[in-house]
Amino acid sequence: MRHDGDLLAALARAAREVEAAAQRGRVTPSVRTRFQAVALLLREERARVQAAAGDGSRAEQLKRLDGVATILATTAVRDAGLLALLGDDAVVSDAARSLRREMLRDLGVEPAPEETAPVRPEAVPAGPDRRVVPQSVVSRQLANPFLAPDFSAVAQRPSRPRRLSGWELLGPLLGSFERAGGGAPACMALPAPTDRFTPAGSELMPHQGQVVAAAAAGHRTFLLADEPGLGKTAQALLAAEAAGAHPLLVVVPNVVKTNWAREAARWTPHRRATVVQGDGETVDGFADVVVVNYEVLDRHVGWLGDFGFRGIVVDEAHFIKNKGSQRSRHVLELSARLRSLGRRPLLMALTGTPLINDVEDFRAIWQFLGWTDDDAPLGELLDALEDTGLTPADRGFSAAARQCVIDLGIVRRRKADVAADIPARRIADLPVELDGPVGRSIRAAERDLVRRMVAQYETALAARSPGADGARTVEGIDAELVRRVARSELKDAAASTGENVFATMRRIGRAKAGLAADYAAQLARSAGKVVFFAKHVDVMDAAEEALARQGVRFASIRGDQTPKVRQASVDAFTTDPGVAVAVCSLTAAGVGLNLQVASNVVLAELSWTDAEQTQAIDRSHRIGQTEPVTAWRIIAAQTIDARVAELVDSKAGLAARALDGSDGPAGAPNDVQVEVLVALLTDALRESQGTPTGS
Repeated sequence: MRHDGDLLAALARAAREVEAAAQRGRVTPSVRTRFQAVALLLREERARVQAAAGDGSRAEQLKRLDGVATILATTAVRDAGLLALLGDDAVVSDAARSLRREMLRDLGVEPAPEETAPVRPEAVPAGPDRRVVPQSVVSRQLANPFLAPDFSAVAQRPSRPRRLSGWELLGPLLGSFERAGGGAPACMALPAPTDRFTPAGSELMPHQGQVVAAAAAGHRTFLLADEPGLGKTAQALLAAEAAGAHPLLVVVPNVVKTNWAREAARWTPHRRATVVQGDGETVDGFADVVVVNYEVLDRHVGWLGDFGFRGIVVDEAHFIKNKGSQRSRHVLELSARLRSLGRRPLLMALTGTPLINDVEDFRAIWQFLGWTDDDAPLGELLDALEDTGLTPADRGFSAAARQCVIDLGIVRRRKADVAADIPARRIADLPVELDGPVGRSIRAAERDLVRRMVAQYETALAARSPGADGARTVEGIDAELVRRVARSELKDAAASTGENVFATMRRIGRAKAGLAADYAAQLARSAGKVVFFAKHVDVMDAAEEALARQGVRFASIRGDQTPKVRQASVDAFTTDPGVAVAVCSLTAAGVGLNLQVASNVVLAELSWTDAEQTQAIDRSHRIGQTEPVTAWRIIAAQTIDARVAELVDSKAGLAARALDGSDGPAGAPNDVQVEVLVALLTDALRESQGTPTGS
């Protein structure tokens, strides 16, 4: 008796085994035999299911078969030998026929008479997460049925000996970006700019036209990491036009998806753009540009994978840096499925701050672009590394490897180099004194935090085993123990809602809100429009109440607004002369918005990273700005706030070092958080030991 579920499970297991082998780079003859045997059985089983009477379980079986086909298709593009087995002229080996018969007999199925025709399985990807499918998309699919992928479009790379097959390469590749690049930005060689695809009435800057020209010349993967404010949206839309990459999928933060639709109408007016909202009831299934935000991607990843896109743009690509997150998994899945179709899709990752924590942030972006997988470089990158003739043990490998990655499509330009007409910017710190009960309670909370850490330090020191002379004391301060205590405190703080460093910083933000709003109101009266940033909703609420009391009209831009309401707030600020202040969420409005009508920015709360702070300031300091931009940081003197400001400044420069060729120090959010606690504890211990602070 035939058990279809057993056969499907066996096919899935075998396909996963082949996939795992390909990922490890160990595609042996036996692996190829198994791949071809699975392909044979998949083709036969699909034909049998399609011909079977009754529709009760047919759809579910076909869906599972399509899932196996997706695995085969994705695996095949990793290895030229496997890919060749999918060609129309592929010869089925005797070993593959024998293994096919063996797999069937193991399942209690008597093999049918064999055919001699070459195998070409129908590898039609179908995602398992198809939760909603908009009706207009169904109509599109019925009007233009999805065809099996054409693998002939994939360049067939001849197999060649792999000199680097025994080397671990991904770590050295990432490490090569931790070193300075000789003073030059990390940027691939770009052709002369073109305006051939620019619509009448619009104009690109030369640096923008270079990326469009590269796409027109055939380049298909870009990490577009220009400094914020240099017009990456226009470059991406026109690069897709030059590459013939429509329909185009654009994945963006929620705050900017309406703006992306507007920009698409401006730069590609002959293309229809649609925005995915909620369950997608209003989606235009026949659109050329589909804009979806990260937050609803899980509902739509199924039909998006089958839509037939020829390109994907991921805006604010640092959003996918955490590969364990749902948003990252969905974006990587869509990229893998598109690349598995056998075409050369346009893949663009857009971010002015690709590195926020450390160089590990590159991993997800490189995988989206198809340059690497979880463990190793792939395809063109691996070939380029082979061509260097070097190994990680050789002098010069780091610089050569870095250049290999850059040449695949890293594009990084600085404002100072390509947009000299953008006025300068500066950051000015405004210390404020927190007096009265609020100020006293904040300082008391800081003292409690320090006392708790001192007690942990002393307890740990006392618990140590005595030395040879029976003493437990140490000379001075044990710096390593201080750091362990600080990390422990930070870990406990992240897991709790009580009094800790995060709660103290939020309390400081609330205390500064009124003072910061008063200063924003003064600036608005004397110098024009002002952008006001805060991290927490209650700080924004307090600032808006203070502005309202003074009769200052403001627009509120927050993360919990609908796109329509948010865009209306942006439009009110940018077009209504009476709206003087934009009160913005640092996380929700710090990316993607064009607020260059203001040349003054007030930062009421500090970020833990220079990258986040820079992103916020660059909402005003960007193309179209005609005045020098000043960012006013409101800092609570004599508190932990001042420590954070100093450390953020000292830790700035990760992207500058990795991408701009500078020798600046690198920093991460948790670095600053730990260092703040280390500094507080160290000062307290020095004071208790009678050592001058700072010695």
